[in-house]
Amino acid sequence: MVEPSPPTETVVARVRTDAATAVRIQNGVAESWAGHVAAVAIAEEVDGHWSVAVHFGVEPDESAVRALIASLGGKALATELIFETFPPTDWVRKSLEGLRPVMAGRFVVHGRHDRERIGRNRIAVQIEATLAFGTGHHASTRGCLIALDCIMKRDRRRRAENSTAPRKCPSGKKAAVLDIGTGSGVLAIAAAKAMRLPVLATDIDPRAAAIAREHARVNGVAAQVEILKAAGVYAGRFHQCSPFALVFANILLDPLRQLATPVRRLIAPGGAVVLSGLLNAQAGPAIASYSARGFVLLRRIRLGGWTTLIVARPSRAPGSPKLRR
Repeated sequence: MVEPSPPTETVVARVRTDAATAVRIQNGVAESWAGHVAAVAIAEEVDGHWSVAVHFGVEPDESAVRALIASLGGKALATELIFETFPPTDWVRKSLEGLRPVMAGRFVVHGRHDRERIGRNRIAVQIEATLAFGTGHHASTRGCLIALDCIMKRDRRRRAENSTAPRKCPSGKKAAVLDIGTGSGVLAIAAAKAMRLPVLATDIDPRAAAIAREHARVNGVAAQVEILKAAGVYAGRFHQCSPFALVFANILLDPLRQLATPVRRLIAPGGAVVLSGLLNAQAGPAIASYSARGFVLLRRIRLGGWTTLIVARPSRAPGSPKLRR
């Protein structure tokens, strides 16, 4: 079992800016300070500005951090950066204490303490708040769960109208599910429970992969969910498991665009791709990248300032899915 690290003194750097710059800082800090940053959080405020909070696991070089912020958001923004030091505290547990279960369609994401309160008609996914790789409370994760619910309803209608057997992999197994950037494993676990298909889940962070494996075990789907540490989708395992009936990519705009071509090769005809981690203003560029590869937009789901997209590779059968706004 993966145990949370003991609490240590925490340095937090904070700044307020616009949405696009907040996302740019989040991406840049995560790439440049991997191993030093415990978490990067962005949130929309009441006045329309966005706050950025960078939690450092070790004491940072403030001048180096300001230089990075200047390169990402300008010198003026770098001077507004505020550093705060907090005594040893388990900030992950403290920030998530008292979080209620998340409802998204038929899915509910909950902690261990709420296990007995979940209705039998719900598909329950247990994710512990002590593990900071996604608890289901972020709008992008909720959007993906709602998208999964919509896709399952669509598939049930298709099966009722057409008794054709589902497309199979060369191995003879049903086309599986791929979850890119799995984090806590919440989407992979939800898909495994709901669809009863084998799931391949990947993350670039080895600790996230270990935590996702533990969550799969706790949820009773360890045999269905294979979790790999991987950057990109070029390892041989991806092609061994393809074609996929469903792909999740809850990451960020730039990597989502880079994935459009390789995902086109991995998805089965008629298969769906759920794209998330997008600010509302970023939905258009994401749609353009996937439309250029032959995908069609099935649905967009807006939750607050975030958008989740469902796009599909048209099947060989005549007729294409209708666009829904």
